[in-house]
Amino acid sequence: MTSQNGRTYLPNTHIEIISPRLPCARPRHVLFDFDGTVSLIREGWQQLMIELMLEFLRATPEAEDEQTLCDKVTDLVLHSTGRPTIDQMTFLADEVARRGGLRHDPHMYKRLFLDRLLARVNERLTSLRRGQFEPADLTVPGVMELLAELKRRKIICHLASGTEKEAVVEETAALGLAAYFEDRIHGPQDGSPGFSKKHVIEGILEAYGLAGCELVSCGDGKVEIEYTAQAGGIAVGVASNEVERQGINETKRHQLIQAGANLIIPDFREGEALIAYLMGGDEARQG
Repeated sequence: MTSQNGRTYLPNTHIEIISPRLPCARPRHVLFDFDGTVSLIREGWQQLMIELMLEFLRATPEAEDEQTLCDKVTDLVLHSTGRPTIDQMTFLADEVARRGGLRHDPHMYKRLFLDRLLARVNERLTSLRRGQFEPADLTVPGVMELLAELKRRKIICHLASGTEKEAVVEETAALGLAAYFEDRIHGPQDGSPGFSKKHVIEGILEAYGLAGCELVSCGDGKVEIEYTAQAGGIAVGVASNEVERQGINETKRHQLIQAGANLIIPDFREGEALIAYLMGGDEARQG
């Protein structure tokens, strides 16, 4: 076995092995995060959220210097990716108050954020429906083919997102992916506080009688990766570069490894090799 930059890969792929797959029954279910893992419709949401938070924190009486604020907010948004938006806005409200500012209701911050984000999202959805974009243009490369292959193998797929469930259902349908998930789409809903991907994962394991390692989770945020690892599942970190649609986002990679990812992939272009490995068909090598 050889090494390249200290990273271990499946032969002739960009699939990085962080911790080898343990002997186990073959995976029966796969849980996908949505934004940044399946869909690129909301690409850029993190930067919009960072800008909103900075806008309010700069205006507080005890605000730090620009670089300190920027580092803190960026770190928060990256580490909370996958959690419900209201959780992130609650953090913003608390941080404003901590710096001597007026603490607004987190729902007010959430409305402002969604107003800005949805202007971009609706423009992309309109272009998609008019045929100016193809679904493949607004999805992580290879995910459509992977979903089709998983369905062919009768492996059940689920979606779990920190985005409102209603929006995820709409965007999944617009991308032509609804048939792969059917009613197995999970997300926060107004009037139903307390949504957690941890509860989703626990619910899937219980409802289907799965051992932890019979569940694979694919996500670009630390939340789903961390909870999957805790449950004994196989965590595939998707360190996607959402802007270029190719290559590894090194910041995501680092956070996903810290969260407990077993594998790191840039996208799903090498889906066949990924499935073969998850099913126990290939061995990793250094390279």
